[in-house]
Amino acid sequence: MAETGASPLPPTPPAHSPLFRAEHFVWLTARVLEQRLFAYHFLNGEPDPVETALDAYRNEDGGYGHALEPDLRGPVSQPLHTGHALRVLDAVGRCGGQRVERVCRYLTSVSTSDGALPAILPGQRGYPTAPFVPIVDDPPSELLATGPVVGLLHRNEVWHAWLFRATDFCWQAVDSLEKSHPYEIEAAVAFLDSAPDRPRAEAAADRLGRLVREHRLAALDPERLEAYPVAAGYAPGEHHFPYDYAKTPSSLARAWFTDDEMDRSLDHLADDQREDGGWPIRWRQWAPGIALEARPMVTIQALRTLKAYGRSVG
Repeated sequence: MAETGASPLPPTPPAHSPLFRAEHFVWLTARVLEQRLFAYHFLNGEPDPVETALDAYRNEDGGYGHALEPDLRGPVSQPLHTGHALRVLDAVGRCGGQRVERVCRYLTSVSTSDGALPAILPGQRGYPTAPFVPIVDDPPSELLATGPVVGLLHRNEVWHAWLFRATDFCWQAVDSLEKSHPYEIEAAVAFLDSAPDRPRAEAAADRLGRLVREHRLAALDPERLEAYPVAAGYAPGEHHFPYDYAKTPSSLARAWFTDDEMDRSLDHLADDQREDGGWPIRWRQWAPGIALEARPMVTIQALRTLKAYGRSVG
């Protein structure tokens, strides 16, 4: 039998279950990386094939490129690609060792003067890029890029000199947030969920939760989406829900929402599975191939979120 990276196989999920339909969708449409990730999460797959698939996106500078994040095309390494790679390594328990040491050297080499990460480096210019992604010559540090990376490295107990100033930047950025948008808040949560100073993280998360509710950054009633504004620059209908902020019950963001609000959002997530077995993307689709590459990623995350909350997926 051919090696699939999924051995031994678990019992086949019932036909037409969410997992069965999603599996068909993934085999039909996904990149090799997402196929391997699906096998790891839901088919008893091993981590080695995931790492091998991820290596195709790694560059000699220690960063990652080659459209690992589908909205950024071209071969050049970018912080957003590299953050995505760390999420993959974390998901399969491989966020450590020499591989992550090389990543940290790359992060050091591309950091701004305050020791943190810009979202997009100017080397992206000339390659196809989502029109909502600005490319400037001297990009500033952003919590959007830095927060999730710092959080993942702390979560995996990685110790590297780059983390000291980058952690300080994240604290300053989180503490100064007054007006924000969903993706930035999610980046803040990714940092706070693993920040070493737990009392400070809990206090900061409590303040952000009040900000999210005050500015209606989470759609608390999926049946009344018109009552929740979409952030400036987002696509029409690009709402964010409680499960986007609290991807697991252990997240600090879980305390922002009542049980009823969380249950409604999870019901909405489960019901959002499409006829083809995949979940949709909500952000702006600017090229035909973007949804094809991104939907399997979103599908895997949806299944992981539902499973984390004890929802039956198959």
